Amino acid sequence: MKRLRAPDGCPWDREQSLQTLRPYLIEEAYETLDAIERQDWEQLPDELGDLLLQIVFQAQIASEEGLFGIDDVVEAINRKLVRRHPHVFGDETARTAGRVVERWEQIKAEEKRAAAPEGAEDEPAGHLDDVPAHQAALLEALKLGKRAAKVGFDWRNFPELLEKLREETAEIEEARTSGDPDELEDEVGDLLFMCVNIARFVKVNPELALKRANRKFRSRFGYIERSLREQGRSLEEADLDEMEALWQRAKGA
Repeated sequence: MKRLRAPDGCPWDREQSLQTLRPYLIEEAYETLDAIERQDWEQLPDELGDLLLQIVFQAQIASEEGLFGIDDVVEAINRKLVRRHPHVFGDETARTAGRVVERWEQIKAEEKRAAAPEGAEDEPAGHLDDVPAHQAALLEALKLGKRAAKVGFDWRNFPELLEKLREETAEIEEARTSGDPDELEDEVGDLLFMCVNIARFVKVNPELALKRANRKFRSRFGYIERSLREQGRSLEEADLDEMEALWQRAKGA
């Protein structure tokens, strides 16, 4: 990785930053999960290697910026494993997996209190504080919306939701014309968050709904591809109007 990031290394690798690598980290994690779910043990080492590359890549960039290095990453997890397994590395006893999880969470809470700024322990916990941030964004958004709704912070009716959806769509158009990528990412995030809340409001699981939409897209796009192949043509040889006509035919199939 040092060689790839060197002045005479790879132009693409040298252009990357901790921010630009974020989508690749998520992508590699999901590809690893997919290999496990399919029990593809031949592919899994390759996917784990891709995931490991993201860790090495980010650690190298951080090292160049004087933040930390790969040794710090490995040392941090070593310390954490020892600290959170006192029944293995200390004098405590945990005879069941349930007790291990319970103690793990207790130690995490102790670590959080120890790391908090002075005086922070006197502040009451926020209503959303126990919604984990380290989970899929779709699931996090759903849990945040549910938690806020419990104390009455929610839309009163469905028309209000649709009006807010239109507002978020208009703000994306404004951000797109501004040319500011950070602003555009922010507004797209607001739109996605709004869609999750619409799903919650009408009691639809957004993850299952999106999976269903993905399956439909795969099926209909596959229909377009097969239909063109039967004509002896490829996707690249068809124009958008032709593909749209086939898409509509797939919807009615």
